Amino acid sequence: MSLVIVDTGCANLSSVKFAFERLDIPVFISSQTSEIESADKVLIPGVGAAPYAMKKIEERGLRNCLQGLQQPVMGICLGMQLLFETLTEGETVTAGLGLIPGRVETLDAKSLPSPHMGWNQLNIVKDSPLLTGLKTGDYAYFVHSYAVPLGDYTLASSAYGTPFSAIVSHKNVSGCQFHPERSSAIGAQILSNFAKG
Repeated sequence: MSLVIVDTGCANLSSVKFAFERLDIPVFISSQTSEIESADKVLIPGVGAAPYAMKKIEERGLRNCLQGLQQPVMGICLGMQLLFETLTEGETVTAGLGLIPGRVETLDAKSLPSPHMGWNQLNIVKDSPLLTGLKTGDYAYFVHSYAVPLGDYTLASSAYGTPFSAIVSHKNVSGCQFHPERSSAIGAQILSNFAKG
């Protein structure tokens, strides 16, 4: 089994790689389309702003590659948001990869500080092999100002002022809004489920 972490140019790749290595799961980092396309599993990380992330993906010639993948793909944090059709940040609307129908919006935190940063509980909405070993009430670590509304592709939700999608899935593509590499045993479980499922 080969698992590649896509070097999008806007992620802390080392921490994600180390998280898999702690689980004795072989993984490598690449921005080469041939290596990404031939991998058994593909993980798209990301931190920062959507316009910059998509610009880097375009510059590296990765858009068509990522859009054409048929093997299991998972995005984390901004990487999850990039899976969707559009991402709205302020007045800027960015076209995402379009692998999951829907949009990313500003998180309506109500009176709470934004960005949403810290541990928050998950609410399991649908059964999925990706969620094996997880239960409602488990905590994951979030850092984000934008979110995907609840919808048909929500596997697990969380809430910070407003409910939002914490884990999503559509066809061969899934995503976590939180950072599994920073979410202790729960995050390790999800990474293991993805790699070994």
